[in-house]
Amino acid sequence: MKRSEINQVIKDMEQLIKEHKFEIPPFAKWSAREWSDKGHEYDEIRDNKLGWDITDFGLGRFDQVGFSLLTIRNGNLTMDQYKKNYAEKLLMLYEGQSAAMHFHWNKMEDIINRGGNDVYITVYNGAEDGRILQTDVTVSMDGKLSIVAAGTKVKLSPGESITITPYLYHDFLVPATGGSVLLGEVSMCNDDENDNRFADASVGRFPEIEEDELPYRLLCNEYPI
Repeated sequence: MKRSEINQVIKDMEQLIKEHKFEIPPFAKWSAREWSDKGHEYDEIRDNKLGWDITDFGLGRFDQVGFSLLTIRNGNLTMDQYKKNYAEKLLMLYEGQSAAMHFHWNKMEDIINRGGNDVYITVYNGAEDGRILQTDVTVSMDGKLSIVAAGTKVKLSPGESITITPYLYHDFLVPATGGSVLLGEVSMCNDDENDNRFADASVGRFPEIEEDELPYRLLCNEYPI
């Protein structure tokens, strides 16, 4: 992805967050220059990858397949000084955009439609070897338990949520009209480097960046040490 594209996406997500009256923490507003004088008292942000995360999954088609995320809080299962066993994110998808099919080996999460467009989440059971199974899927949505066929597209309108359990394959798809969607994620600790299994082995998690302009905000894997 080009840095200019990443910059614009972050600005768009900031505007969407503002429209839905959600206040974000101070570190989410720091410029690259402000980050340059932040000492080790902010290592929790660095170590747990709090902040902005924009990805095209390494496919180079962000307008079609991509995700924009802001991690607000997170623990760390490998570092004893961080005791939180939970995480929280905001996520944005543009209209017509999708996110790659994947499951989590360990993390359980609730995905909440915080406002804007509808979002459709396709669900499959996954096997321990990563295969997609064609078995019926148990779905929990806002206290209601349902059994649906493999490959069902579950619709979340604003205010609705779904619980994603380990080995539950899921993707995200936003209708081609109706604007962007703002999602929330409340989950166990997040570890994007080790806990994601993508159905397409060619998919990656973090993008290659072409530096065509200066960063508006640093991404969560770019902070100075």
